[in-house]
Amino acid sequence: MTAPRIAPLLEQFDFAYERLTHRMAGPVMDSGDGSDTEVGPMTDDEYFWEPVPDCWSVRRRADGPGPRATLLAGTGDWGRDTAPYPHPSPPPFTTIAWRLSHLSEMLTLRADHTAGSRRLTRDDYAVVGDAAGAVAAFEAAATAWRTALLGVDDTALDTVGYCSYPHGSDAEDPFVDIVWWVNQEVLHHGAEIALLRDLYRARQR
Repeated sequence: MTAPRIAPLLEQFDFAYERLTHRMAGPVMDSGDGSDTEVGPMTDDEYFWEPVPDCWSVRRRADGPGPRATLLAGTGDWGRDTAPYPHPSPPPFTTIAWRLSHLSEMLTLRADHTAGSRRLTRDDYAVVGDAAGAVAAFEAAATAWRTALLGVDDTALDTVGYCSYPHGSDAEDPFVDIVWWVNQEVLHHGAEIALLRDLYRARQR
């Protein structure tokens, strides 16, 4: 049975996921006061838009990593700019493509390391090279994560290392803290993606 105390975290996740999905795909989004605002689907130009020089992004693997990146994470024809720790300082500015790929990979892998094979790595994640495909990948990843949470009980919430995701603090923190962390990742990266869409629209004017 799903732990009752995870209910507010699930509600928060649903709000963040739905608001971001509507913001990217349209046809309407919640403007913040409960009313609907028309918004068109995100284009490939927006997805890849670099508002400043030397952004990190998603790139064709054949083109190699971008500025200050040393490799392209993921599998398939596309990859996401990255570098081993410590990352470059100051951090590179990242495109919508980078931020959305990061979110989708995190959700996919954490779902697997919570209620799946517990074996997926970043090298297994297929990076998407178009806006519509990336939105669909985000939706699938969010669904997988939410489904994994439905099988969590109170004991699991208090268990350190319940999720074996290898790229975060999962091995050191109780699982309830990881659920909270994932929510804030979706909330803050979702806000960033929404702002980049607004800036792109204003740039066209």
